[in-house]
Amino acid sequence: MKGLVLAGGTGSRLRPITYSMAKQLVPVANKPIIEYGLEDLVAAGVTEVGIVISPQTGDDIRTAVRSCSDRIGFNPTFVLQDEPLGLAHALKTALPFVDGDDCLMYLGDNLVKGGVADVVRDFETHHPNCQIMLSPVDNPSSFGVADLAEDGSIRHLVEKPAVPPSNLALVGVYLFDGTISEAVESIEPSARGELEITDAIQYLVDHGRTVRASIVSGWWKDTGTKDDLLAAQHLVIGELDGKIEGEVIDSEVRGEVRVGRGSRIVDSRLVGPVVIGEDVQVTRSTIGPEASIGDGSDIADAAVEASIVMDGSTVLGWKIRSSILGHNTKLHGAGPAGFVEMTLGEQSEVLGD
Repeated sequence: MKGLVLAGGTGSRLRPITYSMAKQLVPVANKPIIEYGLEDLVAAGVTEVGIVISPQTGDDIRTAVRSCSDRIGFNPTFVLQDEPLGLAHALKTALPFVDGDDCLMYLGDNLVKGGVADVVRDFETHHPNCQIMLSPVDNPSSFGVADLAEDGSIRHLVEKPAVPPSNLALVGVYLFDGTISEAVESIEPSARGELEITDAIQYLVDHGRTVRASIVSGWWKDTGTKDDLLAAQHLVIGELDGKIEGEVIDSEVRGEVRVGRGSRIVDSRLVGPVVIGEDVQVTRSTIGPEASIGDGSDIADAAVEASIVMDGSTVLGWKIRSSILGHNTKLHGAGPAGFVEMTLGEQSEVLGD
């Protein structure tokens, strides 16, 4: 089986963060989102992985994937999708790489608790033409949705329906055998001009192919918005074990806390769960709960709660909560007395009164 990770798209719902970085590279608990999916594939025994990239962010994705491929243990092949014309179009573009083999397609901005090893084993045991993962959601109109018959078989799939037939959304994980090539070659663009993966799977259903469904037993997050990202970090960071490799001096540590090599925590409070990267300076500050601080950051006389602070950022004298700060941002000067919530793209600077 080959893996296919979709890492294109514009990430418009995550702006301004994604004006200068791919959404799949936004860190959750100090690790790029795409790495979680790649680790899931390798844990399921899938090591030949195609990465579908876009012209806009492809170079950054290439660099990030190559930097982690040996450590995670997979062999990447990059596939350029010239335009974002739908998930089925991305799959169609990658068919030469798939070359008729079984394929596990994984959306690069998704997180699935427990990974995908179970569904891969189920697929290999039962040999359907297609297997999809479903999860109950509160807002099914925002997703592809499945309508199941009483016996649990797939009756109908529809993309972002105004009137959803169920609350079962398609998780961004799909398994196919070679028959998917006929489906993606046969469907037409939808009303929004895209080749929909739901239409390709529906083609298989309509032509008598076997399509199985698995319900996600844990949680699943599509990290397409700021709120989704912070919710994903809430879920991920709460499952991490503590590990202190840097220096903690005259400071209080509560709960599960990670402090990277070269970091110094002085006269501060760390309220886990917290992840602090390498070469970070924290002075007279409170970090956490549910906060991640990227490598090389400097936090002083500040408080950071339930936030993502990316590499090289500086927070001096501010209190932030439910915030995302891009790479090399700077908050300084006299900040407001209470907590503030903000989203800043990289290289941004905010000077208080």
